[in-house]
Amino acid sequence: MSEKKIIWNKGIQPEAIDILSKNGGMIVSPTKVGYIIMTSDKQGLERKFEAKQRKRNKPGVVLCGSMEQLKQLAQMNDEIEALYQKHWDEDVLLGCILPWKKAGLDLLPDDGIRELMMDSRQTTCFVIRFGKPGEFIAKELWEKHGKFSFASSANPSGKGNRGLVENIGERIEERADLIICANDYVKSIQPNEDERTRYEQGVMVSMVDEDGKLVPLQNNERKIKPCPSVIRKGLDINKIMSFMSDTFISWEYNHGDYY
Repeated sequence: MSEKKIIWNKGIQPEAIDILSKNGGMIVSPTKVGYIIMTSDKQGLERKFEAKQRKRNKPGVVLCGSMEQLKQLAQMNDEIEALYQKHWDEDVLLGCILPWKKAGLDLLPDDGIRELMMDSRQTTCFVIRFGKPGEFIAKELWEKHGKFSFASSANPSGKGNRGLVENIGERIEERADLIICANDYVKSIQPNEDERTRYEQGVMVSMVDEDGKLVPLQNNERKIKPCPSVIRKGLDINKIMSFMSDTFISWEYNHGDYY
């Protein structure tokens, strides 16, 4: 291991907290579906975009270390909150495209970070249950330091890391302040899959219409439009679709509709 690369300690990684609680930090962390870049402010996000050489047309990703944090930041109705709670209780990775609460937006500095964290509709993907290494960090940063956790996959844009820290790419490895290594943890989530068959992303569900407004309550009725839409398949897609069906009578499947 180099000085920059460390083995996950199975708990809260203090080196990560030290870096991300300060301005401009950028680390690489393992998740259930591979490795991600984690940052906590605008300076860190700028470093992430430079490291990945990535386009800025996708919704940003906010990692939530608790349901309480999610409720504080994102607009939801009772049905959406119930869906999240089900995934939280069952420890299933889920990300939904949602608008921000005004109170949540007010917590973001007025320094241009909002433009980096939202798409053109001012929505963001709020993610829960993404894996213990990052969850511990996100919860600690939020509760002890009042800092957000922003995420992006740790690989050259358009290429996967296959759940291996060795595949994050030289550019990201050079630019990261810290790299937490846990290939065994990533492998344990999909133990029967190999590098060719494993999911490298989580399921994403859109809970907004074309203008970024929250979908209406479905009220246990069919064909209420607009409705929730699965826009990216990924880890536990079958389980998530079952949970969706338990919550909503009808919903849509539009994989790839997230640009």
